[in-house]
Amino acid sequence: MTRGWILAVTLLLLPWAAPAAGEGRPLAVTQEQQRAVALTVYNGNLGLVKDLREITLPPGLHAVQFMDVAAQINPTTVHLKSLTDPAMLRILEQNYEYDLLNPQKLLEKYVGKAVKLVDRRIGTGEEMVVDAVLLSMNGGPVYQIDGQIHLNHHGRVILPTLPADLIARPTLVWLLENGRNGRQRVEASYLTGGLNWRADYVLVLDPREAGGDLTGWVTLDNRSGATYREATLKLVAGDIHRAPEATRLREAMAKAADAPTAEAARREFVEQGFFEYHLYTLQGRTTVKQNQTKQLNLLQATGVPLTKHFIYYGADQYYRNAYGVPISNQKVGVYLELQNTKAHRLGLPIPKGVLRVYKADGEGSLQFVGEDTILHTPKDERVKIKMGEAFDLVAERVQRDFRKIASHLYDVEWEVALRNHKEEPVTITVIEPVPGDWQVLAASHPAEKIEAHTLRFQVPVAKGGTAKLNYRVRIRY
Repeated sequence: MTRGWILAVTLLLLPWAAPAAGEGRPLAVTQEQQRAVALTVYNGNLGLVKDLREITLPPGLHAVQFMDVAAQINPTTVHLKSLTDPAMLRILEQNYEYDLLNPQKLLEKYVGKAVKLVDRRIGTGEEMVVDAVLLSMNGGPVYQIDGQIHLNHHGRVILPTLPADLIARPTLVWLLENGRNGRQRVEASYLTGGLNWRADYVLVLDPREAGGDLTGWVTLDNRSGATYREATLKLVAGDIHRAPEATRLREAMAKAADAPTAEAARREFVEQGFFEYHLYTLQGRTTVKQNQTKQLNLLQATGVPLTKHFIYYGADQYYRNAYGVPISNQKVGVYLELQNTKAHRLGLPIPKGVLRVYKADGEGSLQFVGEDTILHTPKDERVKIKMGEAFDLVAERVQRDFRKIASHLYDVEWEVALRNHKEEPVTITVIEPVPGDWQVLAASHPAEKIEAHTLRFQVPVAKGGTAKLNYRVRIRY
């Protein structure tokens, strides 16, 4: 007879839960047998867990309970392999048990069965045990005691045993075919929800606002339903596409599970390119507890050069608002810009996150001056941070002329008055929208066409002074 035919006959003759520990009970593999765990966390509420445990199985068929897995595990992505002898261990069947133990479910399992109620006598406080039958749990417990029906009895319920089909923790249950004796290390890998990370940055400006010290932090949030003790930690920065088909998830999981796990000595993140994303590996190990928010240092750079910009954006509507009044945007935005280069003490891929900026006041106390969200920024690119609106800079935009020259042809003249109430001169960048097919006829300051429908001007304004930008354009619709 062939080996496959013998195995098929054996599966028909044996019950599903084949003896694993010699007493008809599945072999429980818990965190006590765990030898290593690796955690890869993505931006989109997703984590990859690689759980390495040591088990001892004789040859044959065995039911194994792989316990202490994440409550939000995606069971379709589970991948099990033996690191000791991969060819000698196969999964024949897999189940994910998540009918977790709680008072409601426990009582529901005893509907129609005898239970005991511990009651306390009024006055004496003496406890007595009452025999009862639990009739129903719909909307509350209903008991039969001495032939009478009792609703919502206040006595404490005592149950004889724990039902076998209720478990305390989410568990993977496998039917394994093992072909070798002795100990072997097995690695279970799976995807789980409830894991997320984000990057937060703190920038402390120097007194001249020409540079600052930048610190990056990783905030890791674990609500997956499991604790990962002494785990190697990797973070993936990038926008990963999630395929809806479980088969594709399984294939991607299996490939990721075969990737080596890094081990090192120092607690810092090392960055490397990984497919079209970036992978940050924490050197050393860390424990990530369930319902824990953990912060880890991502980067630190001192004396990062900064450039400060004042930018005035022209009106979104080109001529007048709905009431016929010319639009005048009086806000001048304040921006900080840094170069993500090695020459500027950075030069590494920066994950997206919130960057908060502080500056010391006259007494040396740090004050919060603004924040902005930055996107994933590759090396040698710029990071632009909007800080807010300038208090002491005012801009006023006025349409000075509008003429129809011919059919679909117009001349338009604008004036932007810029007033500086600061104690030092500034240069304000003016960004103006221009519709249609256009050309600049005249301008008081050099005009730069930066996009098809956008003009840019650099306008110096003396301290306590006013500068006026005038330009005239011919527009064809």
